[in-house]
Amino acid sequence: MTAPAEELALRYLAEAIETATPAVRLTMLYDRLELDLRRAEVGFEQGDLKAISDNLIHAQEILLALRTTLREGVWDGAARLAALYDFLHGELLQANLAKDRTKLTGATELIAQLSQAWREAAAGSAGAERAMEQVGGAA
Repeated sequence: MTAPAEELALRYLAEAIETATPAVRLTMLYDRLELDLRRAEVGFEQGDLKAISDNLIHAQEILLALRTTLREGVWDGAARLAALYDFLHGELLQANLAKDRTKLTGATELIAQLSQAWREAAAGSAGAERAMEQVGGAA
């Protein structure tokens, strides 16, 4: 892409994120999280340590962002979800430090289940938007 086209694409993406509903923002974060994990897996397949590290670090950053948006005083399940995010962050950290593919695989499976659950919640009810705003779903 040329520089002006790249700028335009980045501006479009930024506007899409800014104007997205909390449910859409949450699914966007999970989309990127799953993409990072797939890219890290490819890094393992190709022996590309930089790809593994870069993608796992970004995935960890997303998990931290998801965790910090939780409003534990509003939703009684927030503390359990925060603990799960902390666990997943630790697993990805260990996967990266030890180059442990099994840690990545286990975390990827759990994240896929979480992603699916949030997508179903977002699509399943009219009150999903309000609920996500209350619990801090990627506001």
